[in-house]
This record gives sequence, structure tokens and C-alpha cells, in this order.
Amino acid sequence: MLNLNTLIKNSGYSDIQIEYPLQEIPIEYVTQDSRDVRRNSLYVAVSGDSVDGHQFISQAIESGAVAVLGERHNVNIPVPYLRSANSREALAFLSAALNGFPSRELTLIGVTGTDGKTTTVNLIYHMLQSCGIPVGMISTVNAVIGDKEYDTGFHVTTPDAPTVQKLLREMVENGMTHVVLETTSHGLDQHRVSACDFDIGVITNITHEHLDYHGNYENYLMAKAKLLTGLSKHEPKARKLDRFAVINCDDESYMHLVKILKNKQHQSINILSYGKDNIADVIAADVKQNAEGLNFTVDDGEQKIPVHTSLIGEYNIYNITAALTVALRCLRLSKNCTVVGLRRMPGISGRMERIHMGQPFTAIVDFAHTPNALEVALKTARKLTSERLISVFGSAGLRDKAKRRMMAAVSMQLSDITILTAEDPRTEDLSEILRAMADEARGNGGVEGKNFFCIPDRGEAIYRAVKMAKQGDLVIACGKGHEQSMCFGTTEYLWDDRVAMRAALAQLLHQEGVKMPYLPTQEKRRL
Repeated sequence: MLNLNTLIKNSGYSDIQIEYPLQEIPIEYVTQDSRDVRRNSLYVAVSGDSVDGHQFISQAIESGAVAVLGERHNVNIPVPYLRSANSREALAFLSAALNGFPSRELTLIGVTGTDGKTTTVNLIYHMLQSCGIPVGMISTVNAVIGDKEYDTGFHVTTPDAPTVQKLLREMVENGMTHVVLETTSHGLDQHRVSACDFDIGVITNITHEHLDYHGNYENYLMAKAKLLTGLSKHEPKARKLDRFAVINCDDESYMHLVKILKNKQHQSINILSYGKDNIADVIAADVKQNAEGLNFTVDDGEQKIPVHTSLIGEYNIYNITAALTVALRCLRLSKNCTVVGLRRMPGISGRMERIHMGQPFTAIVDFAHTPNALEVALKTARKLTSERLISVFGSAGLRDKAKRRMMAAVSMQLSDITILTAEDPRTEDLSEILRAMADEARGNGGVEGKNFFCIPDRGEAIYRAVKMAKQGDLVIACGKGHEQSMCFGTTEYLWDDRVAMRAALAQLLHQEGVKMPYLPTQEKRRL
């Protein structure tokens, strides 16, 4: 707990203007959510895309806020009012200050990219853990601190700044020396990790996604690049470590990122590349894959390391090579313990996760929700069956509309049967989303009712997929993965594709099992 004056001073954030005189009042909690306000809270009013936090200032004060920070001028309230041009960024630094800037006591490894973030975070975490390093992890799926595990939310996004700082402080207090933190482009752009002092930044890839938010690919790339450019902005830590930017040599973003990092203001950052191309610093070669996993060799410039993993999919070659670059070249860990950590790592929840209940075909749930991710998931699935590939997926509402047609086109090229369905339509008309996808399917040789279907209810879509599957076929449901809800309108309905797949298989096989989760489309089924 700090008093308000000390908190502002300790934050080091210069853009905080005092609208009303400060008082020596204790601050125990900083939050941007008026519903989370408690006694001795500093409420930070953030202007969002759909909700303006300034509307809830009175509610926050009634709930116990003893001070407020916002972006508006001349706010007349009975508690001290602070103003900043960017309340999101101020929130990050105030949250860090309240928790004593915990990242400065840690070796902090950040991972971002369009696809592969969660897997790469888990790979690094397990490699470090296998090498005896006290390591914590914050991903968009969960946070792990010792033997404790926390859910980090319904939908994939970086936790807000107060949550990130609180978790980092808990990690320090529990003896962690290293933390691997996954961050999205939204998380970087919205300053959720702005007060985190990263030592290593990893970018998996930057492909077509979130252009609805960022506007174009260049803006999206620049948002991701903040993880790397931020490496040069903080002071050296007591635990000395060079700063490293770890980037994918084979990705279209590579040359753009190198150009940014070659600017003289970032000359303290060491650039390490990974990939299959021989110009990379760490190279993956001699790749062999089958239904049991991947075998390949990684050459880090000093040694050649044989790799075996139960993870499937060629995209995991990049995730694994990125993680090995961090472990071997940045942290200088032993190859023996890192390889052991890789072998011990369990499958990632909702990533090419097999669901087997005795059916004579393969059923998989995967998180692929971008054109690139869907393409690599379907190419991987194709190699796992000599029979038909049946894919089930949708495209989210209020998100980049261009990817709807792109994903439909990809599936028509790679799947034998495509089933288009709901995926978080939000306040958009689901029928319009499906119509756009269906039009593209037809333009790529699709015949509705023959090789593609539109089934708005996702539960029914998954059931129809398993019902039409024959021996040796492969059914894959993409887009939701580990997520625990689906949004219709403004309501989040409990939903898990893995539960839905088990429910569909139980019904098909006439077994006792879980029931299909409810979605409002169940009442409007198109059979």
C-alpha cells in the first residue's frame, strides 16, 4: 500500500496532471473496472471501443474509490482527480508502481505473433523448468506460479495491466527468477504490458489477423514490434542479461522487423533469427513427421541437436526452434535439459487436441482462427489421414471481415467437406457472415449440400460432421480450441469445442456422456 503522492512519484510516469489537490490518502488497489473497485482504490477511467470508463466514475466512488484518474478536463468529483492524455498507459505504470515494479526483479521473456504464441510460451516454460530454473508463465490460457494455476479469462487476450503486475509480484514472492509472458497485439497496443521490463522478445510470425482493429498490416506489424523496440527502453537490471530479439527468418515480417531494429536507438538489442532458411542463426533441418510427432535437427551454430516431440504439424517446428533459440542462445542453457523439457511437455489444450471415444475415425479440436493458422492446421490434418478431411469452422463477428472469404477459400482447397458455422458472431448477423463465407466457397468449386454446408448452430455442425464421417476419415473443429465461451450479441454463453465434440461422439456412439452445451442457435437449427 502506498499513499497517492508516493504512488504517482514511484510510477515514473510524467504525463499525470493534478486537476485537484492531492491528499495523503492510502491506495491499496488500482483498477480500470468500476465493478472491481473496493476500499482505498484508485479508479482509472479508460475510453474503450464500446464502453467509456468515464461514465462509471460516480459508481466507482460509491464503491470505495478514493481517487480517480481520467482523460477528461474539469471533472467535478468529491475525491482527488488526476488527468493523463493516455489513461491506459498511466494505468500500467501505476499498477507496476503499486506492486514495486516486479519485472525489474525477473528475467522476463515476452512472446507475441499471430499464431503459435501459447505453444511457444509453454515450450520455453517447460525447457526452463527442466533445467531447474524457477520459472512462471502467463499465457492467454492460464498463469502458472509454482503449483498454482489461474485461469486468465474466457477469450484470448493479454490480461489487463493490474492483473499482469499482480501476477508478476506473486511470482517474485514465490521465488521465481524467470517468467514467460504471452502478449497479443491488442495487449501491446493497449499498454497492458507497457510497464513490464522485458529482456527477451520473441515473435512467431505476423500474418493476416486483427486488421479490423489495426487498419492494415503495417499498423499490425508495428504493434507487434513494440515488444522488441521496448527492449531498449528500460534500465539494466541487477540480474545482468543482454537484450535479445528473436524473430522468424522465414516469415514475411522478418525484413520489416530487422529494419526497425537496425535503428541506432535500438543498437543495444541483439537480433537472433530462427527458421529453415540457411541464413538463420538457428536452423531446423532434416524434418520428418508422422501421426506420432516430429523428428528434426536444430543447428544453433555451435551444436546440432536431435529433436523429437509428440507435437504434430510443421508449424510446431518454428515454435520449437524459437523456444530452443531462447534457451540455448539467449539463456545459454544445457541442450540436455532443454531437450528433456521438450519431450516432457504435454500437448497444449485445444491445439490439435485429439478426442477419442472409440469412434473409427479421428476427431481433433484446434484453435486455428486465422487464414494462415487454418491452412497449416488443415495441411497437418491432411497428412494424418488417407481418407476424407472434414472441417468445421466459422469466422468471428466484429473482426476482420476479409478473413471470412480467405478462410472459406483455404478450406475448399484443402478439405473434402467444409461445414461453415458460428464462431462468436457478437452483434453481427450470423447469416450475413455465413453468406459471405458460402459465396467464397462456391467461387472455389463448392456445391452446397455436397462438399460444403452452412449450419449456424455449432453443436449441430460438429454433430453433423461426426455423423457423416466414415472409417479412417478425420474431423477437425477449428477456431475455438481451449476457449470457454462463445459470444452472441453481448452475451457470453458457456461453450467448449472439446465438450461439444465429446457430446457429439457420445450421441453418435449411443454412449452416456456430456450434453451438448447450449447456444441460442439451437432454437433456429437449419438441418
